[in-house]
Amino acid sequence: MPRIEGRARTKSIVESRALKLLLLSLLLAHGLRAQDRPIDPTWLHRYVPDLVEAKADLASQTCHYRPMFGESDEDSRSLQTVTRFGEVTLDAHRSCQTVTYDRQEEIYFVVEGGGVLHYEDQVQGLRKHDFTYLAPGVRHSISNDADQALRVIVMGFKIPSSISIGAPMLHPKIANLEDAKEETVSGHPNSVLYKLLAGLRSGKRDLIDEAYVMDSFFWMDFTPGGTNWPHHHEFAEEIYLVIDGQGEMVAGSGMDGVAGRYPAKPGDAYYFRPNCTVGFYNQDKPGAKAYILAVRARVPLHEDEE
Repeated sequence: MPRIEGRARTKSIVESRALKLLLLSLLLAHGLRAQDRPIDPTWLHRYVPDLVEAKADLASQTCHYRPMFGESDEDSRSLQTVTRFGEVTLDAHRSCQTVTYDRQEEIYFVVEGGGVLHYEDQVQGLRKHDFTYLAPGVRHSISNDADQALRVIVMGFKIPSSISIGAPMLHPKIANLEDAKEETVSGHPNSVLYKLLAGLRSGKRDLIDEAYVMDSFFWMDFTPGGTNWPHHHEFAEEIYLVIDGQGEMVAGSGMDGVAGRYPAKPGDAYYFRPNCTVGFYNQDKPGAKAYILAVRARVPLHEDEE
């Protein structure tokens, strides 16, 4: 009997140790999985010619949407206020789907071609470098009445529930890049000139001041060797799209912990999270010009939409 009891105790000890080893293995495996959890990047880069068509609510067989950032992009979880930033290519004599967003505002910017904006029951012509603000709650779409394709940059921004939304404009506001004067902006070097296109409804400096969270939509014109000094916005997201020229984009921290600098060319698009370092250096060569289309959106504090 003592020998049997000893064997039983030994078996019990072995089983207990095996159970402990199993639990330890499970804990270690769980810890490794936790360590492997993907980290949201502080900035994103896309090259427009490499983008592929994706599904979107305004898209159709003839209205092609290619996401740069936000909706339908694989890294959309990184964005907070920006819901979409992408390019629509609309075939000749075709239309996009009609959409309405209760708590989102949008900006359309015509890159190439001409078409028609459908705003509720109204229609208004669009030409190259026209842009418009689309308020939440407005039923809208675009169509192409020309023989060539229409290319439009589509931007969307989420309005948190803490912000009251008023009645939308009865008529759409449409302006053109040529309508804006070039000017310097306080706190920025004189080697870059700005066109202030759209901003907050509380402002009076832009061509269209109707937005709730879209802080600033602007165009930058860089002289040879010109720069938009590296800086950051503590409570705003920002997107830069290089339209023309070449230089170096500043995105986040580099090897020195100050600023990462990356070669930039037409079609390069960068998204910057709040507090991420952002800037641009144009080539320092005679006649070297660079143009960037940019948008900035506020990220409200203490908002949890999940």
